[in-house]
Amino acid sequence: MAEQSPAMAADRPIEDFDGVYRRTFPRVYAYVASLLRDRSAAEEVTAQAYERAYRKRRSFRPRRGTVDAWLFGIARNAALDELRRRRRRADLEADPRDLEAAPDEHVEGAIRREAVRAALRSLEPREREIVALKFAGGLSNAELARVLGLSESNAGTRLYRVLEKLREACHEND
Repeated sequence: MAEQSPAMAADRPIEDFDGVYRRTFPRVYAYVASLLRDRSAAEEVTAQAYERAYRKRRSFRPRRGTVDAWLFGIARNAALDELRRRRRRADLEADPRDLEAAPDEHVEGAIRREAVRAALRSLEPREREIVALKFAGGLSNAELARVLGLSESNAGTRLYRVLEKLREACHEND
């Protein structure tokens, strides 16, 4: 049996799609939900994104980026398609797990979360998207750059600037 060259190995399609799904689903769903602010729509769009990814799994090329960046790019496009259909702008409100507050929630924690929400609302849609990809999606700066079509250093710089803007806005809301 002939040994594969590194170039041929780099062009292998995704072999274990079920494993990719299980590993990435919570982060992809959290990212989509943070953009759409609608759990039902987020479930639908996330399912559509995985369906698209499954159909296109043979076109994935590891040398062009990670599976996560590829998948988040598909999820991003699906979410933006949904937002365009609704003709509304993306508005990152909260982590989906945070939408239902615990009954014994402390007032200080609630005030802090509201300050963060207000600060997030003050960001431009493109800035909210960077925050959602980084924190709801859990992407590395390299993956973030790949999804947004930027260099890694540019993605890191933009993320830094957005986080500084968030810090300032949170302190203004104190």
